Amino acid sequence: MQFQYITTNPKVLAGKPIIKGSRISVEFLIELVISGASLQDIVKKYPHPSRAWGGDVQHASRVIFL
Repeated sequence: MQFQYITTNPKVLAGKPIIKGSRISVEFLIELVISGASLQDIVKKYPHPSRAWGGDVQHASRVIFL
């Protein structure tokens, strides 16, 4: 599956999926959600040029936890 705002790069965080244009790993964001943080809280704390990445993270977390 392709995501608009999630990518991988072997030179960044050992190839873990990250938010494009950042060093924020999807794994880290999902851990925040699991610990009780809302997507709005995360976006506020970790702003990114495009806040639309939240939808990709939500979808990725649903795929992982189905």
